[in-house]
Amino acid sequence: MARLIRIAQTRLRNCSSCSPKTLINRHPNPPLLPKHSMPYTSEALPTSPLSSSILRILRTEIEYQSDSAPPHQPPTKFNSFVVEDRPGEQWITMRGKFGDSEDIKIEVTMFDGYESVPKTGDDSSGEDLRLHISVLVDISKGDGSNDLEFLCSAWPDRLEIQKVYVLRRGGMPAKPYLGPDFRDVNEEIQKKLCGYLEARGVNDELSLFLHQYMMNKDRIELIRWLGNLKLAVEK
Repeated sequence: MARLIRIAQTRLRNCSSCSPKTLINRHPNPPLLPKHSMPYTSEALPTSPLSSSILRILRTEIEYQSDSAPPHQPPTKFNSFVVEDRPGEQWITMRGKFGDSEDIKIEVTMFDGYESVPKTGDDSSGEDLRLHISVLVDISKGDGSNDLEFLCSAWPDRLEIQKVYVLRRGGMPAKPYLGPDFRDVNEEIQKKLCGYLEARGVNDELSLFLHQYMMNKDRIELIRWLGNLKLAVEK
């Protein structure tokens, strides 16, 4: 399965319909988590001038990020799905059911690309960036039949299917045929498969939720990283 996911991610990056580019600039002032305090010791350990300078800068940055736009506690549910965060990782997992026998697992990346779009409104000069999230939807019926896997792009206002895989239970061939790009599939089939996901709650509303969730997670992970960096310098 891990190999198939890697293949899927590679194909998504190369997909011309969404053209996600490498994400260079994150949220300009990403907020953060709780402040990290110095561990208690009976005697102060000597630190070098350089370490002291680094620690001072890190404490200031953690305080600024935490106070300027503090992240909130991430939700654990969205509609019928349970959200499983992965602290310190760039993924989350969502799980749900459809009917009595279908299990749905959704694996979601943090922001992994963007596209440039013309600005709209009064100030329409220049371009805006639309952030991209990769979404992998596994649907298993649990009756011994083949599973379906959808590789999708989550944009701020819509969810797009990029690929559809049929996964055989009991193992996959060494070099399986992964099917055509979704945009090359018959339009009637495209509509039916989009409706198939829509009925299971995998839709534009989910895409909007994921963008809001990942904006918050991006702040949390930045503060976590700054705190871990501070602890490493303190030791």
